[in-house]
Amino acid sequence: MRIGHGIDVHRVSDDPTRELWLGLVFIPEGPGLVGHSDADVATHALCDALLGAANLGDLGRQFPDTDVQFAGTSSRRLLDETVALILAEGLRVTSADVTIIAERPRLAVHMPLMSSTLSLVVGALVTVKATTSEGLGALGRVEGIGATAVALLEEIQ
Repeated sequence: MRIGHGIDVHRVSDDPTRELWLGLVFIPEGPGLVGHSDADVATHALCDALLGAANLGDLGRQFPDTDVQFAGTSSRRLLDETVALILAEGLRVTSADVTIIAERPRLAVHMPLMSSTLSLVVGALVTVKATTSEGLGALGRVEGIGATAVALLEEIQ
């Protein structure tokens, strides 16, 4: 068994047309986040946890923001490719847990779909939770959204 931890933070965009994606789910209550890809912090944290558990580095190493092929890409693509990398190492996901840190928008109604969508892609249960930072710091001032994740992998027998 192997465990990995991931964290990601993106700032809120000034562009009112930028879409907000969290846990592979479109959140219409936006605004979106700034990033080289779709800036889905929940999925990025999960990818980092998975890559860490497999000793494959992180998103920056596997999908650098200097590579134009990833400009504007969906986090679904990043997660699909991360899972493929893990499988190529002879590992599979056993479970994962993601926590989104955001003052707003309120995410409770979206979390079941995030969980089921992420679970379908990784092939194991991914739980999704949300919390606030109680108004403290940059996240508390709604300057950004953050996420953490842990993932458990096992060797394929």
